[in-house]
Amino acid sequence: MTPDLDKRLTEAGLDPAEVEEIVRTALAEDGGTDVTSEPIFTPDDRAAGEFTAREDGVVAGLPVAAVVLELLDVAYTFRAADGDRVRAGQVLLSAEGPTRALLRAERTALNLLTHLSGVATATRRWADAIEGTGARVRDSRKTLPGLRALQKYAVRCGGGVNHRMSLSDAALVKDNHIAAAGSVTRAFEAIRAVYPSLHVQVECDTLAQVEEALAAGATSILLDNMGVADMTEAVRAAGGSAELEASGGLALDGARDVAVTGVDYLAVGALTHSARVFDIGLDFL
Repeated sequence: MTPDLDKRLTEAGLDPAEVEEIVRTALAEDGGTDVTSEPIFTPDDRAAGEFTAREDGVVAGLPVAAVVLELLDVAYTFRAADGDRVRAGQVLLSAEGPTRALLRAERTALNLLTHLSGVATATRRWADAIEGTGARVRDSRKTLPGLRALQKYAVRCGGGVNHRMSLSDAALVKDNHIAAAGSVTRAFEAIRAVYPSLHVQVECDTLAQVEEALAAGATSILLDNMGVADMTEAVRAAGGSAELEASGGLALDGARDVAVTGVDYLAVGALTHSARVFDIGLDFL
């Protein structure tokens, strides 16, 4: 990987070695011999193409697509930047190199680029919907295995923020923890006893649990599947002593109603677990 691309990935908060491993795994899925391209083109044949947006949205994953191209010795030029709002017909990335290599790179590059741009575009819709309320849209650990770092990067490109990356980053006391421990207080205090300075978030299904979590000293509370009225009451009860995150069953058309209750975050697992791909094509010149 060239130093420039390595630097670009690092500045984006991505581990270049991890990205390269993901790309190599994806390329390996296509096997060894390309029985379509190799009979048609010689090793000396060359081609050029453009990765072009076919709809309006937000692009993410251009440096990741560039890793695919670099590994196959295809030259490229960035024509847009991750996080850009792009229009249908806009060229995002130009590529030129051996025809066989460009054809081999095409699907892997597009698989990554269209998926990550889909995540970024979905996130931007939520971010736009709650703009000006003070609340922010946040992802979860509901990510595709092996792609968490890339998907969470795409969320950032779309104007969202990340929840914890892994189980070791912060504690999240969920309903099953509470059920097994016996109470919110018991679960919360057990974590505090071992990790006194760790960020701990407590999931609450009811206002009674919110009151219990606040009394135990919780400074971060997840309001799970609560209606707008209960969220408003939870915000009042917290009185600014804890950050509050709405979660469960949220819909884009009701996002602003949730945000204006005063919660700090809207947790949207759908950003990563079910975002529609963003339509991008590679057109040979």
